[in-house]
Amino acid sequence: MTFERAIRTCFKKYVQFTGRAPRSEYWWWALFVFIVMIASHLIDNFVIAPTLGLPAGSVQDGAPLSSILSIALFLPNLAVAVRRLHDINRSGLWLLIAFIPILGGLLLLYWFVQPSFHGKTKY
Repeated sequence: MTFERAIRTCFKKYVQFTGRAPRSEYWWWALFVFIVMIASHLIDNFVIAPTLGLPAGSVQDGAPLSSILSIALFLPNLAVAVRRLHDINRSGLWLLIAFIPILGGLLLLYWFVQPSFHGKTKY
């Protein structure tokens, strides 16, 4: 799956928590979100902050563009993560393991880099 196709697929399946997401779709989407968030933080700090009369680079909490984009991308991030877990034959509820400090995130990272489960999955 290409970068462009993965992004289109994730926006098309904005809140679809059923089905499967191959490894390439998940990681292309993660790269897209990373790039968008870096760009939005730069715009917040060096374009929006000076127009509000703040020194450049001073906006940390409450950055308007970054906040809006974080909210807008929350559900597709959640949906593609659940579909990725389905692709390795795990329930989407395993995403809750992220609330366990360090260990949960490392386990999810390990699962997200695993190859797809061949055959029919339960999910």
